[in-house]
Amino acid sequence: MNREIDVLAAPTLKNLRTQWWDDAFTAFVRDTVQPRAGRRILDIGSGVGTAEVNLGRLALTQVTLIGVDRVADRSRDALAAVRSHNIRASFAAADACALPFAEATFDSAFCVALLQHIADVAQAVGEIARVTRPGGRIVAVEPDNSARYFYSSSNAGMRAYELAGQFFSGLSERGDATDPAVGPKLPGLFASSGIQLLKVQIFPVSRAQLGAPSPAVWTARREAIAQAIAAAGDVGLRRLGHDYLKLVDAYAEEAKAAGPAFVELQNTMLFATVGQKQE
Repeated sequence: MNREIDVLAAPTLKNLRTQWWDDAFTAFVRDTVQPRAGRRILDIGSGVGTAEVNLGRLALTQVTLIGVDRVADRSRDALAAVRSHNIRASFAAADACALPFAEATFDSAFCVALLQHIADVAQAVGEIARVTRPGGRIVAVEPDNSARYFYSSSNAGMRAYELAGQFFSGLSERGDATDPAVGPKLPGLFASSGIQLLKVQIFPVSRAQLGAPSPAVWTARREAIAQAIAAAGDVGLRRLGHDYLKLVDAYAEEAKAAGPAFVELQNTMLFATVGQKQE
């Protein structure tokens, strides 16, 4: 799978649903979640309804799709999206660590790129298991943000990657208590929550840039870094961010000078864990 990622702009694989969800991934979700007639399926962290739109295009019949997201505005956007495609689904604002449903409400439940943003992952997995019926499928797809690969033919690019790690790590230490390596840890969390492990499927998430990137790539990187600097409360961290931004500018100049000889490679992994609620 070739998907858009940029370790120079963000420390995590964000916006998975809106940017990287393709037909192959839809088929994976369909095959693992098993949306059959009469079943109720819960999407935790549904965002703007990407999963529901893609699953709905499969012409599912008599399947109840319900999505929850912590941000109410995203749930409203999701409802508008499915209605524009004549797809039946409902949405609500809810916290993954305190789902507003009774035990064994759903036949299947899934979440994609959600748990990487939650501090208490075990609590969230436990809640997902609680609201899924015995024998029901549970699927979670998460990255290992701590094991990302980066290569550039530019010396400034390699230095920028090192400084990006320092800057984003500093931001995490000051305001983010989440686990960057949640993806490969999910099988163990499933087992401790009464979910029988069925399989783990790995999706490589990669980007290969051959030739100098377009100006739009550098603009997006600068804007993302500037936003991160503005959110940094520590003076020293902001100074580090500005140094990083200057180095990215130098990197852009080196890439432009290299022209067709320029190469940049990025890669990480998505870990799709599939389980079944124990009887």
